[in-house]
Amino acid sequence: MIDQKTLAYINLYGVLGTLENLCELAPEAQSILTNKKPIKIGFDVKDGPSATITFAGGKCRMEQGCSKCDVKLPFSSCEKFNGLIDGTVTPIPSKGFLHIGFLLKDFTKLTDLLTKYMRPDPADLEDPDFFRISTSLMLYTITVAIAQIGNNDEIGKFSADHMVDGEIAFSIKDGPASTIRVKNHRLLGIKQPCENPRAVMEFESIELARDLFDGKVNAVACIGTGSIVMKGMISMLDNLNRILDRVALYLA
Repeated sequence: MIDQKTLAYINLYGVLGTLENLCELAPEAQSILTNKKPIKIGFDVKDGPSATITFAGGKCRMEQGCSKCDVKLPFSSCEKFNGLIDGTVTPIPSKGFLHIGFLLKDFTKLTDLLTKYMRPDPADLEDPDFFRISTSLMLYTITVAIAQIGNNDEIGKFSADHMVDGEIAFSIKDGPASTIRVKNHRLLGIKQPCENPRAVMEFESIELARDLFDGKVNAVACIGTGSIVMKGMISMLDNLNRILDRVALYLA
């Protein structure tokens, strides 16, 4: 079962939050953002998450809350916001109609580009640069999804309740790296390398990581062969793996 509130947190902070990384990694994303002045788009979900994405200088940055936004998109429920992500709901701004052109053109083009990388055509993955960017974006999205499931999903919270404080390095060898920070059984996904890990989960190659993300190989088997390195506080990793099992349900 998928919890709509948990999915909303993943969709906002994990999926739309990955626009930050898309603008950093994909040159075509920067060419889409031609606005000369910063534009702030706020997403406000009733009984759910809220955040503002600022678009400026060909890049974007997400922050929690939307009290200072140029365009505000309110959603009456988590289900309605999830409908935005799956294309079944068209939001109506409550603020910022002067920027509707940016919302309908540039922002839509950017989210379409994100979809291209996150749900790629197999032929596109044959290009090494596309493959690297796509897999990196998936790692960052999964990192945030892990935290949101640990904080909001009932099964995920059960695993988080059994995790001690500390940081988990979640990375691809010689590739992108992120951090899962645990404090008081709350998780935070940080899209930066871990400087002081208490536990480590590392994929031996970007190709292996891709196969795992796509469900083509078995994680347990990879751990057995050593192609996934796991070391440090084993109890943290055991519970991380349980949460990872939930990620596939939410990001399917």
